[in-house]
This record gives sequence, C-alpha cells and structure tokens, in this order.
Amino acid sequence: MGSLDTERATMGWAAKDPSGILSPYTYTLRNTGAEDVYIKVLYCGICHTDIHQIKNDLGMSNYPMVPGHEVVGEVKEVGSEVSNFKVGDKVGVGVLVGCCRNCRPCEADVEQYCNKKIWSYNDVYTDGKPTQGGFAESMVVDQKFVVKIPDGMALEQAAPLLCAGVTVFSPLSHFGLKQSGLRGGILGLGGVGHMGVLIAKAMGHHVTVISSSDKKRVEAMEHLGADQYLVSSDATRMQEAADSLDYIIDTHLDAGDSFDYISDTVTVLVLHPLGPYLSWLKVDGKIILLGAIKDPLEVFNPKIIKICVVLC
Repeated sequence: MGSLDTERATMGWAAKDPSGILSPYTYTLRNTGAEDVYIKVLYCGICHTDIHQIKNDLGMSNYPMVPGHEVVGEVKEVGSEVSNFKVGDKVGVGVLVGCCRNCRPCEADVEQYCNKKIWSYNDVYTDGKPTQGGFAESMVVDQKFVVKIPDGMALEQAAPLLCAGVTVFSPLSHFGLKQSGLRGGILGLGGVGHMGVLIAKAMGHHVTVISSSDKKRVEAMEHLGADQYLVSSDATRMQEAADSLDYIIDTHLDAGDSFDYISDTVTVLVLHPLGPYLSWLKVDGKIILLGAIKDPLEVFNPKIIKICVVLC
C-alpha cells in the first residue's frame, strides 16, 4: 500500500468537531495498490447521513472527518491487477470501500452484510488509517467497490444513485418487484422518495405518491412523473385506494421526506403507525420500510395477515 513518506496528499472539506462546520483539511492517500483505483473526484452528493455524521447525531463520529458517499469521478491511475477499469473511465463510489472477502455474505456478493465491512468515511481501513469520503479532491478505492458510470449519463445526476437510488432499487430487486405493470406507493417525497418514483416509473410501474399535505403534488406529478398523488388525511381518497397496491416503499422514516418534523438543530426520525397504510395493499403485498427506527415499531393490525412487512 506504500509508505507514509511516499503517499500522495489530497485536500478535502472536513468536520473537525460536531459544530456542523466544514473546513479545508489536507491528508494523505495510500499509494495505488495492485487492485486499487486512483480517482479524481468530480461530483459528490450530500446525503442526510453525512449531516448526521458531521454533527455526531449518531454518537459515533471521529474527527477530523471528510464526509461524502455519493462520489463520482474520473480514473487517473489503476493498479497492476485492476481489470475492470482504465484511465479516463467515469466511475462512482458508494458507502463501502472494504470487506473481509471471506465470510458468507462476501462470498455471496452481499458484502454490505459483512461484519467487517469498511465504510467510505468515519472508519478505519486495513492499513490502520482513517477512511475519508468524497468531499475531497481525490480517493484511492479497491476496484471491488468502484462502479462504472454509463456513457451519456450526466455525472452530477449519477451521484445520488449511489445512495438513495441503491436504497430503493435494492429492495425492489431483492423482493421480486422489478417486473413491469406493478402498482406501487411511495410514502414520503424526500431524497429517497424522489428516487423511488423515478426508479419505479423506469421499471414500468404505476406509481402513487402518498404525502401528508398537497405541497409536493406538482413536483410529484409534473416533475417526477407520478401517476397519482394522495394526501394521507383525505379519508375518502384513502378508502378508495384500498387493495390497490402491490407494494409501498415507506420513506416516512427517511430524514429528508416531505413530512414536517424539523427540530431546532436536527431532523428527527418520526415513528408513525403502519395500520392506516396496510389496507392499501393487495393480498401478498409488501410494505418496505426504509430508514432508521429509533423507537419500538408497532405493526399489529388484523390486515397484516395478508401482507409482508420488510425492514431494510
């Protein structure tokens, strides 16, 4: 991996305490190893998880910390054993940069479940150095955790796909909900909700956005292409929607959704009853919960007999 005296320096924007303020920070990257890709960062999205980590809302932040896990850049150098990428490729890096490679999840290519996975920042790499993210000039990343950005895709628009996009696509794929013609509901229209509408529509689904107010109707219908928009307090429309959906992706727990629950200093993850939404699902329908849940989840309802609740 190279010695400290020969490692290249880079500059990033780092949190150095929980104040939420980022400032310039110079640090060293490891040399490009045999399976590494050296990437010049071109774009990096901002996820609410970055904000939580910057402010130590989760009680696990280590400083100085360069956040950013929706990284898009250009390959500038590849190691001798890199076979998937070449100099000049446009690539992305998400939330992980390492794993043990030997456990059952790693062998099944679901390394996100590896007990020794390494986060792209606020973690420690195998060489003992802190990992730093994409709010920076450059990164060195193992090729296993780099993805190629398709030609013709706007790079700045590709960045959110590496977090919010994957968060929605993964359960739709995993639970067999990719086929066209399905009817889906997106509960909450924040960052994950936006991606939920776009990805479900791209799969050929009829998409209903469910929100607590009318304020995002135009955005959902005209900008994102949703087929239907329901306000959860409209009892008549809610009743009409009974037994109509194959699945609901619940992003109400996502810190960026359209529900109003902003406190003085931090976005609060809101617990909400699932009962009112279960009646919208068809028999064998699925409700997929995306987001961090900090309080006990109450799901008992007679209607749960006909559906599947999935925690992601």
